[in-house]
Amino acid sequence: MAKKSGLTKVAVKIGTAVGKADKTAHKFAKAGALAKSELDDITKQVEALKKQLAKTTKKLRLALR
Repeated sequence: MAKKSGLTKVAVKIGTAVGKADKTAHKFAKAGALAKSELDDITKQVEALKKQLAKTTKKLRLALR
């Protein structure tokens, strides 16, 4: 079996480092997509609460007349 050259060893190390960095980048991208989805859901809930507050305020004003 032939010995691996120094260049081959370095290339393997570089490939390993690139692979690890890519894996980490994918994790962050996935987490970012999940956070965006959750933020959209929270935004919808806040809008619904704003509508409910407006209706309640209107009813209360009418009742206090």
